[in-house]
Amino acid sequence: MGKTVLITGAGSGFGKATSIALAARGHKVIATTETQAQADALRAEAPQLEVVKLDISSPSDVASASKFDVDVLINNAGAGQTGPMADVPIARVRHLFEVNVFGTLAITQAVLPKMAARGSGRVIIVSSIAGVLPGPSFGPYAMTKHALEAMGKAMRAELAPVGIDVTLINPGPYNTGFNDRMAASMWEWFGAGAISAPATEMLRAIGTMVTTNQLDPIDVSNRLVELVEADTTDENNFMPPEIRDLIKARLK
Repeated sequence: MGKTVLITGAGSGFGKATSIALAARGHKVIATTETQAQADALRAEAPQLEVVKLDISSPSDVASASKFDVDVLINNAGAGQTGPMADVPIARVRHLFEVNVFGTLAITQAVLPKMAARGSGRVIIVSSIAGVLPGPSFGPYAMTKHALEAMGKAMRAELAPVGIDVTLINPGPYNTGFNDRMAASMWEWFGAGAISAPATEMLRAIGTMVTTNQLDPIDVSNRLVELVEADTTDENNFMPPEIRDLIKARLK
């Protein structure tokens, strides 16, 4: 039996591919986008979707989400920013938290009441490998994903008695264009006068590493579909799955 699924950040990448895949499997998909232009483009490309402009950092947009009665919420929308922590403008970090953390929590709180009243539902949070393994230059982004890990794990325990399942998916470097834009973002402002300037070559190498030989994003979309349809979930879902061993080794 098909489910009603609301997915944020459906204008591109994982969100767009997952929306189309879920609809093809008979689910009712409410695909939300940050901008009206993205909504218009997605509606023209995929008329089988219910497309809504919903910016999770906009209080009025988030409030409108409370009208939807959904079985599954996929929190996919997010922003990226790289740069050494000593030099990254604090305004950039604040923006990341507004979108990735506060926006994600706000949209989740907006749809939870109807799930709770029904006694069932699922919240899927798109975190990242960076949420458990921060690295040089990815500190600003990793901070927000660490916060989502805390949010998701707390909510998983808190909402289980209400009948609501909460799970996290942690993708590594997948070729959606997001990693490339994020890796390039530090050079908008990072220059020779920065405190971390001696680390320039290391930061450049890290950027090259995460944008080379990226993986096929269809694997993440397929996993998201599986999580929507699964009877039960694990707390974390690492993608690719074998990266779990690397994480365990690094965290020892």
